[in-house]
Amino acid sequence: MNIQLTSEQVLAMAPDSSSASAGKKLSQHKHWQGLGQSPEALWGECQGSALYRVSVDLSSLVAQCSCPSRKFPCKHSLALLLLANTSPTLFGEASAPEWVTEWLARRAASNKRKEGKEPKEGQSSAPSTSQIKTAEKRLTQVNAGIEKLNLWLDDLVRNGLGSLETRPATFWEHQAAQMIDAQAPGLATRVRALSTLPNASPDWPHRLLTQIGRLALLTEAYQHLGELEAPLQDDIRMLIGWNLKEDEVLARGEHVTDEWLVLGQIVEESDRKRTQKTWLYGTTSQRSAVIFQFAIGGSTFTEFYPTGIRQQAELVYWPGAASQRALFVHRTGDVTPIQQALPGQACIEDFLTTVANSLAQNPWRDAALCLLTSVVPVYDTVQQRWFIRDQQARALPLLQQDHWYLLAISGGLPIDFVGEWNGEALRPLGLFADRIYHTLL
Repeated sequence: MNIQLTSEQVLAMAPDSSSASAGKKLSQHKHWQGLGQSPEALWGECQGSALYRVSVDLSSLVAQCSCPSRKFPCKHSLALLLLANTSPTLFGEASAPEWVTEWLARRAASNKRKEGKEPKEGQSSAPSTSQIKTAEKRLTQVNAGIEKLNLWLDDLVRNGLGSLETRPATFWEHQAAQMIDAQAPGLATRVRALSTLPNASPDWPHRLLTQIGRLALLTEAYQHLGELEAPLQDDIRMLIGWNLKEDEVLARGEHVTDEWLVLGQIVEESDRKRTQKTWLYGTTSQRSAVIFQFAIGGSTFTEFYPTGIRQQAELVYWPGAASQRALFVHRTGDVTPIQQALPGQACIEDFLTTVANSLAQNPWRDAALCLLTSVVPVYDTVQQRWFIRDQQARALPLLQQDHWYLLAISGGLPIDFVGEWNGEALRPLGLFADRIYHTLL
């Protein structure tokens, strides 16, 4: 197995700027000994205050280091990957030392346990009496919470939206807190999203009413859950706040093996939690997928998906209607850069038709991956806004911010463009031009 990451892609994996800087300083041959590689791993020993053993699983880019750092990946792991990028001839093919093979074996055993679908010997797959009672109690709480939420939504519309522009943040937070108490965190998230709309744009009443309508549709659908098809039931339960564990996803979800393009990442922060959203696209299945990772406090994300790469892998999608959320089961292929034109749509109308078909299956979908080929970024001086324009002169707006870097890389010429569509505007994620994939975040 080969790894062909650029230095920029390696440094993008750093948990912070100080780790990236320290990793660059240690990425010189004089700091290392015992360098080697096999089809499965990369390894070496770095001389610091002690001799630290560093190894990297080439299928997943997960690293292990014997240093005491709590950062992940640590500076030694970053340095090893940087050294492999700048001086690949230093890493001769060899049999992995025992400390590397033992680590790989533990990882393989852990992955096998995670993927196991059968209960352990002597363990029943049926829920216990206490689990049944807990589930029934939560169901009662959720039903009561939704009843209160529907009354609140009715009051919003009946009293008119004009007064909402003067409402304090506590007005929205109080209702969100009630949804948390009702064990419906998904509804709490959507109530908090409503609070960001008043006064946010000239057409905010229209946007707010649209989102209120979608929320009301969700609560109405939940109250008729048994009448809906099973995939949509899964979507609704997840939107309300029920989460599936990974073993349930592995057992019930759709497995797809493909060569996946890693096209973009978005990291969002709220309170003490960070959420990383990674967008992928399967070259054969022609399906998009989004991988979520979460980090609490100062912790870092545990898996690495450098943008601008392609890799053969098996994904499993969450159960649902035209599901997008997925997780990796196996990452088996070489990690190679994207060096070919993207398999996108040439016409914006075709893209919007795809989005409409997706919303027909799940009307609460908030984002979609957009791949457009041979499009041009343009700036409209009248509207003072950026757009992506296709060859039929149709255009989609970009998020309200400067996009001069996007224009500079394109040179004003047609490019293959990747973005996240939120129903109103595109957030640029990357572009392919001159056989190079450029990340825009």
